Amino acid sequence: MSTMTHDQVYEKVTSMMAEMFDLDKGKITLESKFEDLDLTSIDAIDLVVELQQLTGKKVNEEGLKKVRTVGDIVSLVEEHLKGVQASA
Repeated sequence: MSTMTHDQVYEKVTSMMAEMFDLDKGKITLESKFEDLDLTSIDAIDLVVELQQLTGKKVNEEGLKKVRTVGDIVSLVEEHLKGVQASA
């Protein structure tokens, strides 16, 4: 995957979440907590599977344990994209 800006990663993650979980994309912000969006742990797993396909890299459990908000997911994706590009 080519280099993406923070805004592009945010756009991709929010679009993915809106589509996967039937959410109003306009209500998804960096500060949105998963629980406030009525997402369950199963939803989080589904999102992780999609993110792994997006980044081409396995998301580690330690990184997931820290995820509470959409902003956390965006940061996690950015870190993984940097790692993928560094190893390419």
